[in-house]
Amino acid sequence: MSYEKSKQPVFQNYTKNIEYLKKKLGIGESFDAIHLDLNYADRDMGLFLIDGFAKDKILHFLMKLLADLEPEQLEPDPLLKLMQTYLPYIELSKEDDLDKTVFWVLSGATALVVDGIDKIIIIDARTYPVRPPSEPQLERVTRGARDGFVETIVFNTALTRRRVRDPSLRMEYMSIGRRSQTDICVAYIKDIADPGIVKQIKGSLGEIDTDGLPMGDKTVEEYFSGRTWNPYPTVRYTERPDTAAVHLYEGHVLVMVDGSPSVIIAPATFWNHLQHAEEYRQRPIVGAYFRIVRFFAVFISLFLLPLWYLFAEDPTLLPDAFSFIGLKETLAVSLLLQLLLVEIGMDILRMATIHTSTAMATSLGLISAVVIGQVAVEVGVFSNEVIFYIAVVAICTYATPSYELGLANRISRIAFLLVTAAFGVLGYIGGITLWVIFLARIKSLSVPYLWPLIPFSYKEMKNVFLRAPIPMRNMRPEALHVEDPDR
Repeated sequence: MSYEKSKQPVFQNYTKNIEYLKKKLGIGESFDAIHLDLNYADRDMGLFLIDGFAKDKILHFLMKLLADLEPEQLEPDPLLKLMQTYLPYIELSKEDDLDKTVFWVLSGATALVVDGIDKIIIIDARTYPVRPPSEPQLERVTRGARDGFVETIVFNTALTRRRVRDPSLRMEYMSIGRRSQTDICVAYIKDIADPGIVKQIKGSLGEIDTDGLPMGDKTVEEYFSGRTWNPYPTVRYTERPDTAAVHLYEGHVLVMVDGSPSVIIAPATFWNHLQHAEEYRQRPIVGAYFRIVRFFAVFISLFLLPLWYLFAEDPTLLPDAFSFIGLKETLAVSLLLQLLLVEIGMDILRMATIHTSTAMATSLGLISAVVIGQVAVEVGVFSNEVIFYIAVVAICTYATPSYELGLANRISRIAFLLVTAAFGVLGYIGGITLWVIFLARIKSLSVPYLWPLIPFSYKEMKNVFLRAPIPMRNMRPEALHVEDPDR
């Protein structure tokens, strides 16, 4: 929740202002909350800051200038003299609300309280601990930029502006969370993005009423994507500034949350989650080939395992030419239980490697996949065919560019497997039909999730499956209802 009106106006009494700020900031209780009691130009002044956020060199320079002031130099208007002459710094502002002053200090700015002035001067000389921009692990490319978003929102906006030098690019600031006061930026190109989508996103963000955003962008997504158990992501995440810039030019809106290295892209369809920057770093025919292979892999990860189970349980469904598909031997453990155990085992392995140091993760994966898998086959818990098909499906799952979509597809695959085991052919076909209907009913903001398949658009669907040369992509996606459709 952002500050919309003053809660505690600045007192006319200097001492009251100092005491109020000291109490609110916990001066004397928190070791990193600092109050400097100063006197310059025969005026009492108080400086409030958080240690670790303030730029020491800048503050020392400004304090040195203030120390050289004579009383008459601040007359007749001391606030105007300080703001325009004697505090030579770019990011200066004045504040008449003590509670908002507390917010600014906790955000990293420095507050200067001056006796005889009914405003507080905010010196935005802050810095945050930050790691260098490095290539995201989940969105690596063989050729292309190696920088990625970091956990500091100002760095992320700068990385975006570096690629989008459009004067109509808007970066609108919000602060959400009654206690956390988390910085959020809504970025869009005003001449392109649909004003209705921008208004809807800002309205949803403005309605968030919680004490904090512990999981950053993921918490924000769960608020404006609706209170639902839908596993499929209705927004896309990226840690690549070039990917974010591409979506800005298409008419999407970005939501950046301070403390999160990933940026939310909205709206996002099912097909947006299947695109990857690698396709645009190669020749168009190569990129188109990569895209088709990726789509093939994603659909294999969804439908192959329940289909194989169906054929293994009822070999009469197979023609003689495909009689090799199925189980060569019958084990004590049922086929369905084998598949479910291996699916759960794969997820346990994934979680184990996440919680293991990088130096040991590879060894853990090899030991689990090779040694445990081999022993399980030899003792008769799993069949060789189960291990083979699970391995194929796992590889295809990790070929999904969007991590969130891959997890949702894994849940759908298990659901397909269960309904196929329960109802056979009707369960397999009915499960896929219900899945398509379910996806068709989802909307990402106002955009249908399966567009341009449902509702169908031949031109846009062709662009989904084939990576056309950039000079031929002269129109923006029509479902976004952009202000400027012609590129």
